[in-house]
Amino acid sequence: MSHAEGAVCVACGNRRESVCPTCADRYAADAFHLIRAGLAGGSKGIPTSVTDKPRAFVTLTAPSFGAVHNVRTSRRGRSMPCTGCGQYHHPANPIIGTPVDPHTYDYVGAVLWQAHAGQLWARFTQRLRRELAKAAGIRVREVGEYLRLSYGKVAEYQRRGLVHFHAVIRLDGPDGPADPTPGWATLDVLDAAIRAAAASVTITTHRPDGQALDLAWGEQVDIRRVNPTTVQRVEGPDGSISEAALAGYVAKYATKGTGKSEAADRPIRSQEDIDYLDVSDHHRRIIQTAWDLGSLDNYADLNLRRWAHMLGFRGHFLTKSRRYSVTFGQLRAARRTWRLATNLAAAELDPNDVLVINDWRFDGVGYTNEAERELAAAIATRIRQHRALKHRKDNDHAQAA
Repeated sequence: MSHAEGAVCVACGNRRESVCPTCADRYAADAFHLIRAGLAGGSKGIPTSVTDKPRAFVTLTAPSFGAVHNVRTSRRGRSMPCTGCGQYHHPANPIIGTPVDPHTYDYVGAVLWQAHAGQLWARFTQRLRRELAKAAGIRVREVGEYLRLSYGKVAEYQRRGLVHFHAVIRLDGPDGPADPTPGWATLDVLDAAIRAAAASVTITTHRPDGQALDLAWGEQVDIRRVNPTTVQRVEGPDGSISEAALAGYVAKYATKGTGKSEAADRPIRSQEDIDYLDVSDHHRRIIQTAWDLGSLDNYADLNLRRWAHMLGFRGHFLTKSRRYSVTFGQLRAARRTWRLATNLAAAELDPNDVLVINDWRFDGVGYTNEAERELAAAIATRIRQHRALKHRKDNDHAQAA
């Protein structure tokens, strides 16, 4: 926040890196701390005892809607041919993620799955509670008396334009992270419950011609156990993620896609917007399909035209359960309080002598001249570099501890 000729400049708050790198970087930092606090504890009001609880890092993907070009490597790191065309592709090749045959690719199914992805996650968590109840031999309505399912979930776009979900799932006691987890709720129980829930959840919708369409998760369900060990390595021999000090690695991986997507930067307002988008033909086709489906009464409740620029995805980038960790609002409030105290101290002012004026009006977007823009960009770059350096030092210190 800064002053300029009677106006107060504030951050735009856009999380998209292509729109505002500075605000996107701040959002990524907040998301990092939110995920990490719930995973490792010891900060933001979350006790370190969460490292003793059953925790898993889960990735749920979208199903296939047609063969796409891909990059594969063997366990030894050797390149393997694309499963779609049999050729070898460089990872940076823009063909990656595009359909082998665009004419047979199920764009309608892809958009409808994307539009229901958030609902699919909600049903997954409901089913997960049922599976945990089954494992404990109790009724579903009694689960809350024994434990609380806590999670932090991040949506990330794949190259093919569909989201997959990274989630840290933790089993707490009924009163939250400080409450001990019941003895029967082990990592093995959590692992089995996640697999069963992911395999059984479906949502039935209909195509434009009335044909039923069952939506489910893809076959690739990756579950990485998070173990409270002191081994100084990221992965254990069984593929589990170890060491509370390495929770930062998991959080960084989970939030690496912040502000990045294959979608458009702004909502679509007309067909002309779609025609002039600077996106690939594949992603333009997804946006076009969402726009066309949005004109049908059958999908009025999905509001697809509003979300066409997001390739039909209607959910939030990051969501969490109520007691998983700190909230974005709490992080921002703490930052505002700190900034206010710092500014008042620098000005040698007593907080009790400050008159608060809260009658504001919108004046405009952007900077008043090019010099202000260049100065702001330079300051933002310096802040991001300083934060990245501090993050590396903190991680090096944690791994050396």
